[in-house]
Order: sequence, then structure tokens, then C-alpha cells
Amino acid sequence: MTDPTMARFGWLDLGVLVAYLAGTTWLGLRLGATQKDARDYFVADRAIPWWAVCFSIVASETSALTFISIPGLSWAGNLGFLQVVAGYILGRIVVARVLLPRYFQGEIVTAYALLETRFGPETRRFTSVVFLVTRAMADAVRVFATAIPVALIIGPVVPREWSMPLAVLVLGLLTVLYTYRGGMRAVVWTELVQAGVYVTGGLAALALIGAAQPDGWGGILAKAGDAGKLAMLEFSLVKTQPHNVWAGLLGGGFLAMASHGTDQLIVQRLLSSRSLADAQKALVTSGFIVFAQFTLFLLVGVGLWATYGDRTFSAPDQVFPTFIVESMPNGLLGLVLAAIVAATMSTHAGTINALAAATTHDLYLPLTGRSADDPRTLRTGKLFALLWGVGLTLGALLFKEQGTPVVVIALSIASFTYGGLLGGFLLGIVWPRARQRDAIAGIATGIGVMALVVFAKQLSGVLPALAPFVGIAWPWYVLIGTAITVTTGVLVSFLPRGAPAA
Repeated sequence: MTDPTMARFGWLDLGVLVAYLAGTTWLGLRLGATQKDARDYFVADRAIPWWAVCFSIVASETSALTFISIPGLSWAGNLGFLQVVAGYILGRIVVARVLLPRYFQGEIVTAYALLETRFGPETRRFTSVVFLVTRAMADAVRVFATAIPVALIIGPVVPREWSMPLAVLVLGLLTVLYTYRGGMRAVVWTELVQAGVYVTGGLAALALIGAAQPDGWGGILAKAGDAGKLAMLEFSLVKTQPHNVWAGLLGGGFLAMASHGTDQLIVQRLLSSRSLADAQKALVTSGFIVFAQFTLFLLVGVGLWATYGDRTFSAPDQVFPTFIVESMPNGLLGLVLAAIVAATMSTHAGTINALAAATTHDLYLPLTGRSADDPRTLRTGKLFALLWGVGLTLGALLFKEQGTPVVVIALSIASFTYGGLLGGFLLGIVWPRARQRDAIAGIATGIGVMALVVFAKQLSGVLPALAPFVGIAWPWYVLIGTAITVTTGVLVSFLPRGAPAA
């Protein structure tokens, strides 16, 4: 018997999907044809206009995870996630005023070079390694998330246990193909195309959902309002509630300060801007665009709640992909699936480029003594990009689906070490007494304590003292980690120092 989902995915959809993938891959390869050195490869020779950097940040932050997982949040809950997104805007403003001016004072390629100028080379290497591990874990989850709708498509003709691994391999290999050559210039410009397509897909979903209901969106919103699905503000301060005003503005603000001020994935895009003013404009503007996009996809989730009623799903992340393959018309179905796949290909490509940049500039060049202008540096950077691409694909293959929305898992992984990284940067700014020993001690302590907080539920049976930390909502992770890091660094700075070298 022919599966109806597979029957709906016709030749038109296949043609759109193949054409889009081929077009974006060709664009990425084409844009990488003129690279002249490692600086060009990693920060596009600082020649990207501010509006392109802005939308590249938006695409990176709201790509496949937004498309797939955010509708699941409102399907299962309400619009409370927007409180966190409002905090993102506040965090961006702080980064634009405090950190970006420091990044543009020299020829910096990675965020962690700034820590070397303040503390020393060991701090730079330590924080770079922290970034490499954290970003690799989070991106493996992103690739897995995007493989979900692909697996739904190929599921009827491929054994269930092989559909997800095959989807992950397709995404990973296609991304490596153009990332190896494309560099940051390819990442930025392909993301512009992909962002436009997946926003079109979200708007199309809104229209289709409204058309399918007898009273249109007016009826959906009335029904959702009565059920509390449109609630946006929650003022109760509960440590286990991730979506309230306090966790949103404070937790979301600190998360954005860390992700957009200390994460090489975003900082590298900002360093591709033509000037400090351009980078600041791109960063702050992106926050308001992100708020609008999160609102769009949360409303899609509300509409899906009205559409599916009491229908159950194995995980919230299955809701929107199911609607795509079951309800979108031919042609648009192929385009939306292509947008999901391509969006993650682009974000995945940006991650690979950022990981390769940190590996090259923070680890390889200091250890070998070579310069960034050495022709061998460009070849080595591309080799690192290839190795990271393969490694991230393998990581996605090892990830197992859970009941928790994938976007929450990815943000929790990032938040795990963000507090330590942000705390290290803030320590250098607010505490002149701090030195390299103090910074490393603070960052290591912050990350170590957050490991206990994040895994408190699993460890509380062995360590009962961790019971009070069980269930702390993920938006608080960065704030807690930052406070622990700065406090530890300040205290350690008062300890006696070793005798200076002769």
C-alpha cells in the first residue's frame, strides 16, 4: 500500500528540492572561488555590508530549529517564549556598546583573541577549547532536528531505523561539500536566500492554517485566547518556569550577551562587517527582526494546536513537520522542505567555519608559530573545516530523539558553558586586578558548577546536596554561571601570587 505522505511528495516537489539544493550549493562554491588568504576565508576580508551581516545573524539564530521546534513550544504551551526573545534584544544592546568596540580595536579574527590581550595566551586557548566542545555538541543537535522532516519523507521507502541516519548523512555531506571551499562570504550570502525562503514558508503555513478553519484566524485566535494559548507575560518567579518575565529579560539578556558577544559563530559574522558602526547596527537590528520571526512561528504553533485538536505526537518537534508533509500543496511542500534543509546547511556551514577559525587561529597558529598570512594557513584552515564537518555529522548520528523540544536541548547545551565564557569577558572589563590565573580559575569554576546544576536531577541520588538545583529553568544558566565565574575570579585575585620570573 502506498503511503499518502510519500504519494503527496511528487515530481514537482522533488524538482524544487533538488533545484534549490543544487542552487545554494553552487552559490556557496561560486562565492568561495576568489579567496586569497585565511582572513578572507574566515571573515570575508571585512567587506560584508551591515544589512547582509544582520540577516546572516538572523538566519543563523532562527534557521531550522526555529522552523521546526518553536511552533512546538506554543502548540504545547503559549506565547511565553517571547519574554526570552525580548531579553535577547537587551543583551544585544549591551554587547554592541561594551564588547564590539573592543573587537574592532585590532585585526582580531576570533572572539578569544580579545582575552589574550587582556589575560594571556593560555586564557585564549582555554576558552577557545570550551567554545569548540560546546558549539560542536549544539550543532550536532541542529543537524538532527533538520533531519526530522527529511526522515518523514523517506520513511515509507526506507526502514524506520535507517531513515534518520540517512537524512543526517545527506545533510552533513552536502554541507561539507560547499563549506570546505565557500568560507564566510559563502555562509553570509547563502543565508540571505535561505532566510527569505523559510520566512515565506512560515507565512504560507499561516495562510494554509487559517484557510482550513471555518472561521479563519479570527476563530483560531478566539479559541486560543479562551484556552490561554495567547498568554505572553508571566510575572511569577518560579525557578522551574523558563518562560516568565524575570527569566526572560534577565536570563534571555545574559544568554544573548554570551551568544552574541562570546560565541565565535556570531562574533565571526560581526567581524566580517566593514566597520564598528556597521557591526553595531547589524547586531541591534537583528534582535527586532528575530522577535518578529519568533512571533510568526509561535503563531504557527497556535494554529497547529487548533488544527490538530487532541491528536498526539511523540514529541513537540514532530508537529510542524507533520503539517508540512500532510497539508502543504505540491511545489510549496518541496520548497519548504528545501528551506528547512538549506537553512540548516547554512547554519551548519557557519558553525564549521567558526570551529575551523578558532582551531586555526587560537590553537594551530600559536603552537606552530606561523602567521595568518602564510599560504599554508588557508590550506590548513580548510582542512580543519573538513574535519569538523565530518565530526559534526557523526555527532548528529549519535543523538537520540527525546521528548524535550530540540530547541530547548540546543539552548541548554549552549547555556552550559556560556556563563563561564561571558564571565571571563566581564571579569576582564570590570575587575582590573584580575590576571590570567584568576580568569582561568573563574571560568573553570563557573563551568564546573554549571555541570552540577545542569545534571542535578541525574546526580541528586548520589549527591543529595544538589536537590535544590533540580529543575532550574535553562534561561537562568548563563546568569548563574556568569555570577559564579566573576565572583570566583575576584576572590582568587586576592590570593598571593607566585614570584615573577627572573
